[in-house]
Amino acid sequence: MLKNISYNNLNVIDEINKLVGKPYSFLEKIKRGGVGSKKLLITKADKVIESLLILDQNINNCNIEIRSNGIIIYFRSLLETYGLIIPYYKLVVFKVSENEYTFNVDSKFVKIKTKSEKDQAFIRKIMEEKAKNTKNYIP
Repeated sequence: MLKNISYNNLNVIDEINKLVGKPYSFLEKIKRGGVGSKKLLITKADKVIESLLILDQNINNCNIEIRSNGIIIYFRSLLETYGLIIPYYKLVVFKVSENEYTFNVDSKFVKIKTKSEKDQAFIRKIMEEKAKNTKNYIP
């Protein structure tokens, strides 16, 4: 689900929290060793996301936030912030090359390029969380 999250809209916040869980508390973030990625480069995306990214001339960066039931991939277009909300049970991750990964949900995807070993460790953390949270999932 792709949402414009630039504004403090309670309906959107509730919808996101129901889908991927509430944000972790400060102490929980410390215990988990962080729940957010550094800037990651978007190299390719589906047509809907690509149409948002080409509106400005900035470098297409994103950040990923881990939540209890899924992830949110944040990116900016013009002055708006968008979030691709992905529950773990719909998340599909492909390792395209040594430092490129594709995150898929339904018909949307974002291909990102990692810059360091820490970025790759963060993606491994996402995969571990997905494995823990979808172990007994029955749709």
